[in-house]
Formats: sequence, C-alpha cells, structure tokens
Amino acid sequence: MQEQGKPVHVAQARIEDRAAIVKEIEERKPKYILNCAGVTGRPNVDWCEDHKQETIRSNVIGTLNLCDVAFTYNIHVTNFATGCIFEYDEKHPLGSGIGFTEDDEPNFSASFYSKTKGVVEKLLRFYPNVLTLRVRMPISDDLSPRSFITKISKYAKVVNVPNSMTVLHDLLPVAIDMTEKGILGVINFTNPGAISHNEILDLYKKYIDPKFTYTNFSLEDQAKILKAGRSNNELDTTKISVLYPSLPHIKVAIIGVFERMAKSMNLNHVANGSH
Repeated sequence: MQEQGKPVHVAQARIEDRAAIVKEIEERKPKYILNCAGVTGRPNVDWCEDHKQETIRSNVIGTLNLCDVAFTYNIHVTNFATGCIFEYDEKHPLGSGIGFTEDDEPNFSASFYSKTKGVVEKLLRFYPNVLTLRVRMPISDDLSPRSFITKISKYAKVVNVPNSMTVLHDLLPVAIDMTEKGILGVINFTNPGAISHNEILDLYKKYIDPKFTYTNFSLEDQAKILKAGRSNNELDTTKISVLYPSLPHIKVAIIGVFERMAKSMNLNHVANGSH
C-alpha cells in the first residue's frame, strides 16, 4: 500500500487496551483499520487449549474492543478472521463441492481457538462498520514459517483432505479494494474450490524439492497426537466471485504460487520436473 502512495501506520496499541486504542485513533485519525491481530498459539492452536483466558482476551475481548471503538469514531474495520469454524457434515459432504455460505452457523468447536472465533464472528455481525473476511489456511509465495505450505511440508505425517484455502497473492489486493469500497458484512475469503494436502505436496516436490517425500495418516490417527481438533471444510465462494470474477480456482492459483516461488528461489525446475 505504501508503494501505491497510501500512508500506512502500524498500530502500537494492544487490542485489549481500549484506552490505548482510543489514544492512537485520535492521534492518527485513520480512515480505515485493518485488523490482523489475534492469538493462534505457538507452535499451533493446541496452545489455546491451555491458555483459554489469554485466547479470549485477544480473540474475543480484543477484537470486539477494537471494532467497538472504531464504531464510535465511524471508522471502517476490515477484520481478518477465519473460516476454520466449520467441518464437513451431512449437508456439506467432503468432496461434494457444496460449501458453507456466509449465512451458515459455525458447526465446529473442537478447538478452543475456533470456538472463540465463532463467538466473535456472531457478535461482529451487529456492527455496521465491520467487514469480516474468513481466511483459511493462508498460502504465501515464500516459505514463511506461517505459510500453510511450509507447515505441512515439515510435518512427519499429513492427512489428505480437500480444503478451501487463501492464496495471499490473489486475495490481499482484493481485501484492500473491498476496504476502500466500504464493503461490509461477512465474506468467505478464499479462492474458489478446494485442494488436498497431497496435491499441494506433490507440487512442492515438482517445483521446489524433487527429493521431498511425505507420508499420510488418517484423521483418526491425527486426532491421537493433537490436543485440539482441526477444521476441514469447503467454503462457498459465490459472494466473493460475484465481486471479483477473475479470482482463480485454488488448483490454478496454487500452480502460480509454486511458479513464483521457484523463480524467486532461482530454481531451474521446469513444469515437467526435469532440470
């Protein structure tokens, strides 16, 4: 945004500190607020199971605090939330292509992290100044430690389940555009379609590391080593696709990710995997 000549201020206030938020807003007088703050836990969301109060303080109290203060100052908030508040069910079977819409009630609470996110999304619907973007399994063009690709490439074993995912290269510019247009409400913020872990790791092997190998295990076996459950779902992208019809399907978008990644890493693998 700064490259486009748009001034950006990185807020210093903690979102649970209402007085500090008010002070910073009065000093900076922002036109828009983009909220990426929240607790996911380190090394993963299992942390939230043993730190429930800290998780509530950030993900519920803090987020509401920020949006409520912004409401009193008539400031638009783009809140980067999560789509990990659903799991496949009888009405949305795995592999069916039937996604959860923006109006569906959260049906996943097997992790405390997801539980807090589902609670705060419901409450934010009462604020007429908030755009809630449901992000899922964000994917960057580099091997950032927080990118979904990096995470699953380092797991000893992975489940092979199709999911909706958010390619940041495609969707971050969309978020800025929606903010500037003053769009409000809840939007499933993912590329259309779903893709499995194996499909992504096969592309990782093809484009990044030909020697890479991985092993699958079942959801039941995964559950034995995790403190909290993990959300697997497909989100309906009708709403965002109407607004941005050129948004690529995830299976197309992910190839673009690996092509840009390979180029930036100066790798010489061509599309067929040869040298």
